[in-house]
Amino acid sequence: MAALALFLVCFVGVLGIFHVEATQENLSPQDASFCHGELEVIYPQLDIDTCLIIQKKFRKKVTTVWKAPKVHFPGAKKNKRYVLMMVDPDAPSRTNPTHAYWRHWLVVNIQGPDLKEGHLQGITLTDYYPPTPPHESGFHRYQFKLFEQPPDASVSLTEKEKHSRGKWDVDAFVKKFHLGKPVATLQFLTQNYED
Repeated sequence: MAALALFLVCFVGVLGIFHVEATQENLSPQDASFCHGELEVIYPQLDIDTCLIIQKKFRKKVTTVWKAPKVHFPGAKKNKRYVLMMVDPDAPSRTNPTHAYWRHWLVVNIQGPDLKEGHLQGITLTDYYPPTPPHESGFHRYQFKLFEQPPDASVSLTEKEKHSRGKWDVDAFVKKFHLGKPVATLQFLTQNYED
């Protein structure tokens, strides 16, 4: 009986360690509170629907193997269009973000019914560029922000914005096209896969 009790204590302890790694409960309250609105980002083997830290075993894949994720938003409205951006506010590092925001992806004119079904069809203004945090730069936040696009808005990038992904003024872009507050946000944290 004592052996069974010892086995159960060890087994529960191992599960407890795995549980912390699997649920990513080590996010700061600030990072954990960023996500809202049921946005879902789906990579092969990795379905992200809450703020989390990418597990070490997936870091190389998210950087070098996987292409643009599938994006699903169950709250998308039938007669609305949407703007999706993916940015890194921590370029080149969270302690020295001199190139923030780095624009990783920008898609506009996404139809509500398509987004609701997880089909990201629209006009791509910035092609998807995977998370690529520099070596020894610590964890970077990769943020997905989804906005309702005003009915008559023709959202575009300036010539200067087209030629550089770094130092993108997200607030000015949002204000220029009257996007308002995001209807949904999601972020994950990752670091260079060799660190």
